[in-house]
Amino acid sequence: MPQQLTLDIRPEQNPTLENFIAGANVELVARLRALAQPKAYEAVYLWGPPGCGRSHLLRATRAAADAAGRRVVLVAGEEAGAELPCPPDGLLIVDNVDRLDGAAQVALFRAFNSARLAGLALLLSGTAPPLELQLREDLRTRIGQAIVYQVKPLSDEEKAATLQSQASQRGLRVDDEVIGYMLRHTPRDLPSLMAVLDELDRASLERKRPVTVPLLKEMLNNFNRTPKSS
Repeated sequence: MPQQLTLDIRPEQNPTLENFIAGANVELVARLRALAQPKAYEAVYLWGPPGCGRSHLLRATRAAADAAGRRVVLVAGEEAGAELPCPPDGLLIVDNVDRLDGAAQVALFRAFNSARLAGLALLLSGTAPPLELQLREDLRTRIGQAIVYQVKPLSDEEKAATLQSQASQRGLRVDDEVIGYMLRHTPRDLPSLMAVLDELDRASLERKRPVTVPLLKEMLNNFNRTPKSS
């Protein structure tokens, strides 16, 4: 019976601004690097679909602010309450603002109103541009007045180059044909592609076979046949 492989698709560990594959987001990464430094008020909003790298960027900015000695708080939208921590001269990061409940929306609006006097910077993220956010109008207006960036996805060429680079660092030889098959037949966001590469590397070592399209197909077929827990 063939061994069943479970794709362990999980967030990248220890995200930094340096290990984020910027692609067309070079200006955004530079803005976040500056935002992490102790300085006066600024508000930045970034948006994009799940898997585009928003959470990586927020956690990486938090780490950069910590390293720079700037007080920083990261809050998930679904966990925010009626009070938000607003450290003076610090940085408040709120992920998934589209998941804020009514009380949390009021709290974020108040944070906007007091931020300039407190020297507080705001870094917010969501899945849609400001005008499409399902939030109270006054908060949506405030977010729309921030510096807005769309997190732009990597092109297929950039994804392929990243996968080849990661494979090379592991001493793994992966032909372009294998990369092309991955891009056509597996989830296309970079964290998922990296998870597939992890499993492909493991399958190659366990079965003592080179990385080929047949091995990739076999691995994916085994994954698809793995019983789903109820």
